[in-house]
Amino acid sequence: MDQAGKPRRRSGGRAGNAARRGQAAIDQMPWKPPVNIDRPTEPLPTEGVQAIHDGAMRILEEIGIEFLNDEAIALFRQAGCTVNGSNVRMGREWVMEMLGHAPAQFDITPRNPDRKITIGGKHILFGNVSSPPNYFDLEIGKKVSGSRAQCADLLRLTQYFNCIHFAGGYPVEPVDVHPSVRHLDVVYDKMVLTDKVPHAYSLGKERVEDVMEMIKIAGGLTEEEFTAAPHMYTNINSTSPLKHDVPMIDGCLRCIRRGQAVIVTPFTLAGAMAPVTMAGAVSLSIAEALSAIALFQYVRPGAPCVIGTFTSNVDMKSGAPAFGTPEYMRATQMTGQMARFYGLPMRASGSCAANVPDGQAMWETSNALWSAVQSGTNIVYHAAGWLEGGLVASPEKFIMDCEVLQMIQRYMDPAITATGPDDIAIDAIKEVGPNGHFFGITHTQDRYEAAFYQPFLSDWRNFEAWEAAGSVWTAERAHRIFKEIIGSFEEPPMDDGIKEALGDFVARRKAEGGAPTDF
Repeated sequence: MDQAGKPRRRSGGRAGNAARRGQAAIDQMPWKPPVNIDRPTEPLPTEGVQAIHDGAMRILEEIGIEFLNDEAIALFRQAGCTVNGSNVRMGREWVMEMLGHAPAQFDITPRNPDRKITIGGKHILFGNVSSPPNYFDLEIGKKVSGSRAQCADLLRLTQYFNCIHFAGGYPVEPVDVHPSVRHLDVVYDKMVLTDKVPHAYSLGKERVEDVMEMIKIAGGLTEEEFTAAPHMYTNINSTSPLKHDVPMIDGCLRCIRRGQAVIVTPFTLAGAMAPVTMAGAVSLSIAEALSAIALFQYVRPGAPCVIGTFTSNVDMKSGAPAFGTPEYMRATQMTGQMARFYGLPMRASGSCAANVPDGQAMWETSNALWSAVQSGTNIVYHAAGWLEGGLVASPEKFIMDCEVLQMIQRYMDPAITATGPDDIAIDAIKEVGPNGHFFGITHTQDRYEAAFYQPFLSDWRNFEAWEAAGSVWTAERAHRIFKEIIGSFEEPPMDDGIKEALGDFVARRKAEGGAPTDF
């Protein structure tokens, strides 16, 4: 603490420090949030974009959205919208006017300014799995309820991997901590174990207000400094179909009034919570998201907002959610077109329905991740560690997903597609001619170390060499890497006075009872 009693700021530090710590585990790519250099995939023709826009606007004008939050109802009434009980109908002209205030791009700066991220434009960011109630790893060998210790280990992975750019919600729910104080313990762990952009759950005013205060303490920020620019974000889901609940809207209003970022992500499952057609499901999702974003722009014009998509389909035989499907991919791409139409940054997700870290888990997650790339998504939730439709978090899956994320990041490297004289390599081709090879020539020797992506998990040996090395399958290799990372992990630097202030805040709020467990 300084003489005025204010926690001292951490004195910067290089983002690369975290990459150097734990190098005994893996040699990973450096911290460098990627820029998507590809043109987005756009499955909708111009008339298709207009049709979905018109469908979303008709939902808002003719059907309306249920807002169960009294403050939101009063604000909509003040804005001149049609309010009937909890139902709100709003004209498209007003909605589009409000959306015109929203920024197309903004930054979020965490306690370590070297970990600042940019949301919007061509930037694409990946975050950890968030909110599963259960945990699975190979050592336990079965699905178990999440614990604080497991949550902390997943936060360590979040900090360790440079391809993870922000720290989402609880990577697994620590059900061994009482819900009234769970947010205090987990956010304390998050502030101490990570220095990346943090998240706050909008689940009642105490939780979101506590997290904002803890982020202020961790960053050594005054209230004026905190509210001047985003330092964290919240994400909410609508209750599809056609409903926003009390605590989530309340939390968002509290965040935007203090200058923090908000992501609105309807969770629409075609055939269950949305029409069975993807155009209908996307139109519903767009309407639900825009209704809340318009409200937030009315309250604070220019508030940093992101439109999210979590539109997939159900298995029509069982009713279970399906992820990474062709329909999921197309819905994400379609929503990307609509996000650009409205000038909003976009959030998507990495996801799968698989129960264990196996082949199904990876092909479904890869489909989901690549659809985010194709759609021009800016922020990807649940990019590492997600299983069983979001009911399970797995460290092995986290490690396996990070291999894919690194490949995507390498795929975005403009060096791969460079076309200068040294890249066309006419002299090298002339030197080798029709009867030689390129292994030993200077052109190759000067470039071979950085020429291609080098995996930390994939095994590229032939079967005989793999068998001789112990026949270790991918998930087993991932488990070993997980244990090595946790065993060599070092916390990012934090001033002792700040850590003490965080602990004092947690202790005081626990003594006060924490947060209510009913909303």
